[in-house]
Amino acid sequence: MFLDSAKKKEIFEKYGKSATNTGSAESQIALFTVRIAHLTEHLKANHKDHSSERALKMLVGKRRRLLDYLIKVKEIPFTEAVERIVGRAAERPSVFHARAQPEKPKTLLLPPKSNSNTRVIAYLKSRGIDGGLIEQCIRSGQLYESLPYHNAVFVGMDRNGTPRYACLRGIGTDFKGEATGSDKRFSFALPATGESRMLCVFESAIDLLSYATMAQAGGLSWRSQHLLSLAGVYKPQKETQEHRLPLALTQYLKDHAEIKTICLCLDNDMTGRSATETIRQQLAERYKVASAFPRQGKDYNDWLCIRMGLQPAKENPMTERSFAR
Repeated sequence: MFLDSAKKKEIFEKYGKSATNTGSAESQIALFTVRIAHLTEHLKANHKDHSSERALKMLVGKRRRLLDYLIKVKEIPFTEAVERIVGRAAERPSVFHARAQPEKPKTLLLPPKSNSNTRVIAYLKSRGIDGGLIEQCIRSGQLYESLPYHNAVFVGMDRNGTPRYACLRGIGTDFKGEATGSDKRFSFALPATGESRMLCVFESAIDLLSYATMAQAGGLSWRSQHLLSLAGVYKPQKETQEHRLPLALTQYLKDHAEIKTICLCLDNDMTGRSATETIRQQLAERYKVASAFPRQGKDYNDWLCIRMGLQPAKENPMTERSFAR
């Protein structure tokens, strides 16, 4: 199907917010939808056109992946994602209206545990993490070494101590992922002991443990405050009014109503600073919000390694994936 520049411009202007916004997910989904509709009609009259059938399947797959991006990365509900593409509310049955069913909790599939945590302990110690802190996380079930790949598994639990989330980190590799069924509302955290009103927020579990290590080395009790990781990098959307708080942060504040002060300890890069400002703007009316970027390096583990004379890790960030690896 041939679409001239005028037709494409019309599509991009309608769904991508401007005629020049050709690369947005919304623009591309709208373009794919037009082509899918054309090929669908074509195949109704040409059942044996296998090349067009393959093209249709490829377009449907591409559109599905972009919809997944809107839903999973931008955390846009499915119906809202559809509305953005079709320009109207998704149609619902006019005769039968089923009752809204409560969302079923996801079934977390944790990878098998190794008989030994030797590699995980050695890896985290090489990143400067305190050995006693590592052992404490292992005893609490929040950290272990997996099989068969020997990844470090950081487990997030709900208030009842039930595992609900697991972040996987490769040892000696750049692999990063999540266990199948992970619920991002319950990412890796170390709750305070007692009635603490302070919450420190980090991008990753290793940054969180790095902060706790430095606090302990400085004679401070890291258990006197809540520590929370955000299950990966939080990337705000471009338009402030569309921002949503990270799911993990929203749930933690809901579960710990006593919190009054939030310290954002995100990465000292463009993404981290942008996320910090976005979160601060949304929470400033209800909480006292401060920021504490690492004084050296990009993140808290870099800072810890520099302080200890270790070589900061150099990793190539990978797109988060859901695996039971």
